[in-house]
Amino acid sequence: MHQYTLTSADGQVESYTDHKRFWWMLSLVNPLIPLLGVGGHLISANELWLVVPLLLMFVLGPLFDWLFGEDENNPPEVLVPQLEEDRYYRILTYLTVPLHYITFLCVAVWVGTQSLSWWGFLTLTVAVGFADGFAINTGHELGHKRTKIETWLAKIVLAVPAYGHFWIEHNRGHHRDVATPQDPASSRMGESIYKFARREIPGAFHRAWMIEHERLCRKGVPVWSLHNEVLQSYLITIVLQVGLIAAFGWIMLPFLLLHNFFSWWVLTSANYIEHYGLLRATQADGKFERCQPHHSWNANHKYSNLLLFHLQRHSDHHANPTRRYQSLRHFEDLPSLPSGYYGMYIIAYFPSLWFKMLDPRLLALPHINGDLSKINIDPEAKQHIYAKYG
Repeated sequence: MHQYTLTSADGQVESYTDHKRFWWMLSLVNPLIPLLGVGGHLISANELWLVVPLLLMFVLGPLFDWLFGEDENNPPEVLVPQLEEDRYYRILTYLTVPLHYITFLCVAVWVGTQSLSWWGFLTLTVAVGFADGFAINTGHELGHKRTKIETWLAKIVLAVPAYGHFWIEHNRGHHRDVATPQDPASSRMGESIYKFARREIPGAFHRAWMIEHERLCRKGVPVWSLHNEVLQSYLITIVLQVGLIAAFGWIMLPFLLLHNFFSWWVLTSANYIEHYGLLRATQADGKFERCQPHHSWNANHKYSNLLLFHLQRHSDHHANPTRRYQSLRHFEDLPSLPSGYYGMYIIAYFPSLWFKMLDPRLLALPHINGDLSKINIDPEAKQHIYAKYG
């Protein structure tokens, strides 16, 4: 087992072993999950195999999170530089990029060449849509880094779910406005995920476009050019998806529309649960306070964190956006989710259940302590919420 050590000036030795080092390779399995359905169908000719990927994600995923529990282990801060320089961890993120392409293209070929029932087609398409939605998570990890290779890999992988504007909108928009009423990617108390999606999806694209438009105008560069970093990823998407239509015909149209929608829906689901109801305080100068760890919901569940590059340690990510996933820390007394993202997604899809489970947790947070003025509330739900909790 690899060990990191540092000897201080006074002779004290600090050491750390990442006991999850081997298990981080599960992140390479995540993009390949839909191929289980394709492989099973290939061998057995039974379309029920096409349901397996969704069962693995949303039935076994929450079960494994419950079974394997949570991990509150943190690396010693003095050893974080060594941990971040270990290329093993970043190579895993690099390898994930082609795996998303392999899975997407294999499923597209299968859909384009097999006579599937309507439910088999739909099930497999939704499954690969969800799997490629997690390509946005790979783009998220890569897009926060400052090396050219990682920036370009982020653009390349974001072409698979057709969400090329993400890394600009997320890095320069969401991280600036997070946990404020101005942020389309921060959900509000009393706002269902379905209402949130109607605000978040178009709002995120508009914000990304305006940010890039302003950047290019300052440089005196045409907006409609290859210098536009929103368009760079979308050009790859166009080549990829038009190529599939040319190769397999019009069956690709419903496949690609559904695939892209459910990929976007994965990000919407993550955004919805990550900052629900949390609000940064307004300072005397009218500006919002700096984003603090208690402005994000967290989950320490081992299984889903291994698949998602520690995305669920979201507080430390917002406090330190360039910190690599293996170094993200757990903090005590922060907003905590009762399950990992796979389980929380399912709960979010039933608004009444979500409100029943999360609203009391939100009100009980130490920095809120029942004070509704410290919560980001949906304006249309405000009267109802104040009547219920005020």
